[in-house]
Amino acid sequence: MRFDIDQAVQPDVIGTMTDMSTVPSQSVDAIFSSHNIEHLYPHEVPVALTEFLRVLSDVGFAVITCPDLQSVCSLVANDQLTAAAYTSPAGPIAPIDILYGHRAAMARGNLYMAHRCGFTETVLRGTLQAAGFKTVATMARVYAPYFDLWALASKSERSEADMRALAAEHFPG
Repeated sequence: MRFDIDQAVQPDVIGTMTDMSTVPSQSVDAIFSSHNIEHLYPHEVPVALTEFLRVLSDVGFAVITCPDLQSVCSLVANDQLTAAAYTSPAGPIAPIDILYGHRAAMARGNLYMAHRCGFTETVLRGTLQAAGFKTVATMARVYAPYFDLWALASKSERSEADMRALAAEHFPG
């Protein structure tokens, strides 16, 4: 099932991460949240994560990926705010796009692309733990073309071996 706020991408269910009331409690085994948590305001992140926990089954888990502000800010600190960090299928991506949202998409009117918060690996892990996820594993890819974080957050306690197996299945190689 694809859940998205943007009707233009034709999701199965239209809604926001902060109100997933159209999804029954404990009805999904996994959530794959790719580059959308940064579109929330900071005070909305715990609300969304509470919704993730609500819809996950008792053995469910979430895979979350988002920009890594620590690696992006190293580019900014080197005065490369608007220099291309890498080229994506959508064209050149600069640190300013990673920090605040893809400028070209927003210029075309897609303000869903605006970024309202961000994470370092430590902050993402702590945020997931504070929200109530029992076991959390994270990784950072701090180089072009990624500059991203990955988190695997389990609703239940899992062994290190179980988390490693899930990470091997769902994290990039």
